[in-house]
Amino acid sequence: MRLLNKKRIGKNDIVFIGGLLAIAVFLFVLMQFVRGGSGAYVEVTVDGEVYGTYALAENQTVEIKKDGKVTNVLSIRDGKADMTDADCPDLLCVHQRAISKEDETIVCLPNKVVVKIIKAKEKNNIDSIAG
Repeated sequence: MRLLNKKRIGKNDIVFIGGLLAIAVFLFVLMQFVRGGSGAYVEVTVDGEVYGTYALAENQTVEIKKDGKVTNVLSIRDGKADMTDADCPDLLCVHQRAISKEDETIVCLPNKVVVKIIKAKEKNNIDSIAG
């Protein structure tokens, strides 16, 4: 019976693996830099309709109403938007982390509420409320 030769990791293998790791880290940092721009506004939609657009620079609490009843409470503090209260059964939206970067979202599926960070040029009506 012949024993299989075990190949050891050589110097070239280590250089190759190190190079792959360096490229992966570089791409990760690059993606964070490209995507990572802070947004200027928070756009809230309810049932697919724009409910309001609010400045991230202004500390405020937004009560999101549907059918005359407050369903969600959005707090904007220190340039971050955070869902602090909701009347949905699972409260997953409340447990999501605060958002501040462009295209980040908080979603409350039961109440059909979507909170999204947008750039200044995408905003339509600042502090408009429809509903």
